[in-house]
Amino acid sequence: MTRIGLLSDTHSSIHPRILDFFSGCDEIWHAGDIGNMETADKLTAFKPLKAVYGNIDGTELRVTYPKNQVFECEEVKVLMTHIGGYPGRYEKEARQLIESEKPKIFICGHSHILKVMYDKKHELLHINPGAAGISGFHNVITCVRFVIDGKDIRDLEVFEKQRS
Repeated sequence: MTRIGLLSDTHSSIHPRILDFFSGCDEIWHAGDIGNMETADKLTAFKPLKAVYGNIDGTELRVTYPKNQVFECEEVKVLMTHIGGYPGRYEKEARQLIESEKPKIFICGHSHILKVMYDKKHELLHINPGAAGISGFHNVITCVRFVIDGKDIRDLEVFEKQRS
């Protein structure tokens, strides 16, 4: 059993309550727009980090983290990118990756809108954790945590905090 903390769009800041929310997690996954290496380093010092870079991320983050990641967690194939869209409206590159890789979980960020939905056509769980940073057009800071146990994806919980 692996407990995952998933966030995106931190834009160089992490609300301290998010770290509390992720305290029981085994890994943290970041779906891009990290903001700076200090933010990535803070997450890495807290828990093992898997991340992709986003459109606001500079050269240092782009050479450290890939644009797309495909990996296995337990018995579940995961595809993570920053700009991906959502079921029925995937970005072209994301759709091509989904069709070729056939993941069971597709993760993206970028929209700053929390969205979790099952894609029947591609038989995958789409997760966009929303925005965990304090800058952007969103009013609520969001992220999620969930469990992967063998082939099962379960116990998804949402963190929400009004942005001050």
